[in-house]
Amino acid sequence: MELPLAARMRPRDLDEYAGQKHLLGEGKILRKLIESDKIGSMIFWGPPGVGKTTLARIIAGRTKAEFIDFSAVTSGIKEIKQVMENAEKRRLFGEKTILFVDEIHRFNKAQQDAFLPYVEKGSIILIGATTENPSFEVNGALLSRCKVFVLHELLTEEIEELLRRALSDERGFGKENVVISDDEIRAIAVFSNGDARGALSTLEMAVLNGEERDSTVYVTKESLEQCISRKSLLYDKGGEEHYNIISALHKSMRNSDPDAAVYWLARMLEAGEDPLYIARRVTRFASEDIGLADPKALQIAVAAYQACHFIGMPECSVHLTEAVIYMSLAPKSNAVDVAYMRAKSDALNTTAEPVPNVIRNAPTRLMKELGYGKGYKFAHDYEDKVTDMVCLPDSLKDRVYYTPGKEGLEPRFQLRIEEIKELKRKAKGEK
Repeated sequence: MELPLAARMRPRDLDEYAGQKHLLGEGKILRKLIESDKIGSMIFWGPPGVGKTTLARIIAGRTKAEFIDFSAVTSGIKEIKQVMENAEKRRLFGEKTILFVDEIHRFNKAQQDAFLPYVEKGSIILIGATTENPSFEVNGALLSRCKVFVLHELLTEEIEELLRRALSDERGFGKENVVISDDEIRAIAVFSNGDARGALSTLEMAVLNGEERDSTVYVTKESLEQCISRKSLLYDKGGEEHYNIISALHKSMRNSDPDAAVYWLARMLEAGEDPLYIARRVTRFASEDIGLADPKALQIAVAAYQACHFIGMPECSVHLTEAVIYMSLAPKSNAVDVAYMRAKSDALNTTAEPVPNVIRNAPTRLMKELGYGKGYKFAHDYEDKVTDMVCLPDSLKDRVYYTPGKEGLEPRFQLRIEEIKELKRKAKGEK
């Protein structure tokens, strides 16, 4: 029985491996460790289909150590102890053992504890793979002895490259005549949402369901629509529509139009967009376009992100809808964003401005002798909790970055600013 396309196209070396340039690009740390066969205990953390197991198999092909593939789904403590005993015997003869544990988050605490003494004394080098946050799912003692490498979803362009290789490589469809358009390849890549295995499976299904004429298989739009959602094809036509629709969501919320905002949200979610991507954009919006006019907006956005992370689609659609409607109806202000951009401009042009001595820390005698902290006034020692100290560099001492808007809570902040100015004038003895 022929293996699935994803299994046949599993990369054999780092040159065939797609994505993770931040770890495996030329000169990057993980690539250097693999090429020099100096692997230590580590954990690969990332979503499904990004190459965690494949990377472990590439390491297996390059290392001089004994490589053991272990599954958290089918193995118990008895099997762990047997493997550990064999590894300990090899260690006594100066041989290394690399133990790859797929889905390590499925092991309970007792099973993970069984690894710990052998990792500590070097009987095994542990490589774990997990789709879950290892901070929560992996024993603290075990985690502290492993380097965590975060694997990212593949970019659409990287998936496209992978699909084209599958069409030309003899392990894939290289021996067959397959006709498929660039738009259809891109549609599969977009639909896969960064999952290489899912993309290859979809391509295989599309080819197997294509129209065969004169020894040539034609993948048509109609046959492809049976394998992926039509909406996905419409959502990212040529890559532009993705940005158009997220822009539409952002601008609908900014324009206080909850109905339009929910519509564009639904367009993205039903087309397969990552809910965490949307949640990140909503979180940005909460400070960029609402800010201190309604500080609760940021809390709701962050809570929506966490809800999406906990339960995923389709359940988290309601959390995103709640957040999007709240953002749409909240009072609007971009004063926080404007304040940062003003400060950023000055920061980039005044990088050599020294911190005023009065607010410098003075942990040593020499620093005190140099005047660090001299004249510092502890605000809590004063009745109004405000002093006349100048905390900006001299060249910027009169700069104003934050100017509150007139919506929501910001008028209150404006009154507070005026009150603080008056208290500072009073502290200086001015009228």
